[in-house]
Amino acid sequence: MDGWQVLEQAGELAARGEPFALATVVWRQGPTSGQQGSRAIITGSGEIRGWIGGACAEPSVIRQARQVIAEGKPRLLLLGTPERFGMARPGAPAGRGRGARPVAGEQDPPVPEGMIVVPIACQSEGALEVYVEPVLPVPHLVVVGRSPMAQALAGLARVLGWRTDLEDGAEFSAACVTERSMVVIATQGHGDEEAVERAVLAGPAYVGLVASGKRGAAVLGYLADRGVPRERLDQVRAPCGLDLGHTTHTEVAVAILAELVRLRASGELAAGGGPVHRAGMTRAAAHGAAAAGRAAPADPGRGRGQGGSGHGAAGPGGSSAAGPGPGEAGEATDPVCGMTVTAGPGARPLEHDGVTYYFCCAGCRAAFESDPASPVRRQARC
Repeated sequence: MDGWQVLEQAGELAARGEPFALATVVWRQGPTSGQQGSRAIITGSGEIRGWIGGACAEPSVIRQARQVIAEGKPRLLLLGTPERFGMARPGAPAGRGRGARPVAGEQDPPVPEGMIVVPIACQSEGALEVYVEPVLPVPHLVVVGRSPMAQALAGLARVLGWRTDLEDGAEFSAACVTERSMVVIATQGHGDEEAVERAVLAGPAYVGLVASGKRGAAVLGYLADRGVPRERLDQVRAPCGLDLGHTTHTEVAVAILAELVRLRASGELAAGGGPVHRAGMTRAAAHGAAAAGRAAPADPGRGRGQGGSGHGAAGPGGSSAAGPGPGEAGEATDPVCGMTVTAGPGARPLEHDGVTYYFCCAGCRAAFESDPASPVRRQARC
């Protein structure tokens, strides 16, 4: 594989978002098999593609390249001994520059600042200078939702040069993310639970939910009840973003992006396992908050109809708890929390005793499904 083929393959890896290091021989002193301009790709696992030198140089370059990938900073390596890399000194005899053989009794020339000397015991006494640079994927942000805030966040991230995908909640899946992706759920009540569950099980570097603390606790509590692993739920930031107080849609987007920039700069985002969300929002806390909510007294102003059947029950605005009749389009009242919802597939319809009920969230639907005959309305999980 020649140098140009190495660059072509480097472009393919970068397009796939795979991190690697590119090593280039910038100086050599023979005898050595490495030639000036030789290139090689070194992956995070230590695989090398290309040629930068023989058995003496290759293991050292691979070891240094893996550290370059981990740190994200380039290195200039001097493979050999310091005396072989002297810079020309004022008054030095002709030929006493870089690579000149040492003279008995003469002080070793200095190594240029910033270079790393990697001693190698090569019988050929050759030497190489290799520049190793990291090629890391640009940050990948997936924003789930189509609200004005979601669109503002996606736009701001693109200004930073991040690869940004804006997905509808129903279309979002694990295939949309990698272990290095950052996922922000901004569905804002339209399928939050399903989107968060798909996100955490995909194992990205970050999962954030745009919601209030109460709503976040309800979503995580519902997912805990469903058996989503605790270590996954503990990675969800809910609410996500820096706390800037009362803000507009665009300012919320700025707060979320600022948090992501800070986490990346501090090195807190690890591939395949994001940061733990804010204190008090662990799975146990979320589960406890939800359990306390279920035990709380019902709000008499938002009650269900007599007998819990929902027939003829009026919620806010006079909408029927069971939703519109056949052929009608309109609103319905969630029989658990009393919230007015749009009657349709997005409202998680559930048929019970010949009546179709609609719900604001998965938590309310699950609560009703577990005990639909109870005349006492349960506390909302929304």
